[in-house]
Amino acid sequence: MANPSAVCNGHLHHHHQKQNNLLKSGLYKKNGITKGMKKNGISNGTLYKKKIVEHFEQAPMYVAVLTFLGFGVGTIFGYLRDFMRAWGLEKRNVAAEREQQKDFVPLYQDFENFYTRNLYMRIRDNWNRPICSVPGPQFDLMERVTDDYNWTFRFTGRIIKNVINMGSYNYLGFAETDVNALKTVTIELQKYGTGICSTRQEMGTLDKHVELEKLVAKFLGVEDAMVFGMGFATNSMNIPALVGKGCLILSDELNHTSLVLGARLSGATIRIFKHNNMQSLEKLLRDAIVYGQPRSRRAWRKIIILVEGIYSMEGSIVRLPEIVSLKKKYKAYLYLDEAHSVGAVGATGRGVVEYFGMSPDDVDVLMGTFTKSFGAAGGYIAGKKDLVDFLRTHSHSAVYATSMCPPVAEQIIRAMKCLMGLDGTTQGLQRVRQLGKNTRYFRRRLHEMGFIIYGNDDSPVVPLLLYMPGKIGAFARRMLEKNIGVVVVGFPATPITESRARFCVSAAHTREMLDTVLNALDELGDFLHLKYSRYSKSSHPELYEETRLELED
Repeated sequence: MANPSAVCNGHLHHHHQKQNNLLKSGLYKKNGITKGMKKNGISNGTLYKKKIVEHFEQAPMYVAVLTFLGFGVGTIFGYLRDFMRAWGLEKRNVAAEREQQKDFVPLYQDFENFYTRNLYMRIRDNWNRPICSVPGPQFDLMERVTDDYNWTFRFTGRIIKNVINMGSYNYLGFAETDVNALKTVTIELQKYGTGICSTRQEMGTLDKHVELEKLVAKFLGVEDAMVFGMGFATNSMNIPALVGKGCLILSDELNHTSLVLGARLSGATIRIFKHNNMQSLEKLLRDAIVYGQPRSRRAWRKIIILVEGIYSMEGSIVRLPEIVSLKKKYKAYLYLDEAHSVGAVGATGRGVVEYFGMSPDDVDVLMGTFTKSFGAAGGYIAGKKDLVDFLRTHSHSAVYATSMCPPVAEQIIRAMKCLMGLDGTTQGLQRVRQLGKNTRYFRRRLHEMGFIIYGNDDSPVVPLLLYMPGKIGAFARRMLEKNIGVVVVGFPATPITESRARFCVSAAHTREMLDTVLNALDELGDFLHLKYSRYSKSSHPELYEETRLELED
């Protein structure tokens, strides 16, 4: 296994001598991890201790045709409305250049904003809905209406009570307002206040931060950990500290924006591999070893693989055993983002490492957030002590960002102790098991109804495919009429033909709540004709035409 300390001290570890040794040892034959791969890149070897079931069913051809047709009709009407606005036949609500500044470089590009003003604006009421309660299994919603087709909103003063929450990442139900549960948080709030007003490297490291970092390291089974005040910045501000020019990043095509931004800010060369496709990843690793850097053909200073535990838009789980095998085989490093998986999977909520029965030492950089399963804010980087010590000095978040506020740190400590049983109860373990039961029940019922859903059977992120743009708004509005809050997602956040509703299952959901949602979905699925499933899995290509994003001078 690669030494994580080399990630932080910049050692040149991919020498030509190693490349020659790898070539001589016959690593490029179809053996080991690549042998026994199915067409979609799923291993049928002995790496897995249990059966892994994931679904990525293709929709019938007519659905794809109607989806493109829907976008085409919307585009035609968009150009018609733009023509009417240009001639003063329709009010122009969008920002536009002043006539006096027409000779300047334009601030607002009409074509770039075409989608926003003509397509997104039609269904804008389904996003940014303000809630006025804790985002638990149910929440209260502030009603708003629009008088100008979603350009502006006004509040009616009415509160929609007890809306079933199927959109928040409250996987273990720790987003709560129970006085007894939050007693320690209240005490810390009174002791420390709400803010630190300093960075970790100045006056912003408190005893609470030290306590939390020791607890995180113990929870994950690693040497050390460091916590940060913002989950997004944990990726985007720490990846540039670990890699730079002359390094190679191999990134899953469906990685979160925070990973993408961190990779781009690093200045390293980025190459994309097909989602969870091990042949695709191995091809890139093999080429990186054989050919080295572009033009100079020098060996890469570092090769690091970026993956997520659970992919937040697909609901799929990383194929960690295979990736670790490839990582060891080609002497690369592995950066694992467990934002959606820590707390949500694994027998005791310790994420995909535990889910696959692996050792934390198999992963060089363990990253996660506290914004989902722990009902708080912030994130962590964990691993070898050398790695964490390096980040304490070189991380942009440690140098420039304000420290995590003490009440938030205490909330994380409270939730983590509950998961570990250090509070003297088995409540944490019960929450993990309940989440698993709710997830499998919800997914099974949706399959039985005939919906196409993506992802792993154990993933609490459940994407339900809507496809057609006109059904995005209709679905969310109809569900809200039934007192159910959902998240809908469309292009450009998803592929143009894969608009979807994304459900997040929680341990706090009761069976009655889930049945209410499922009954509403069954009825709405018939009304909107959303039951496209033919119970056949899509065929993912073994390999793909390599996509490369070179960020070099």
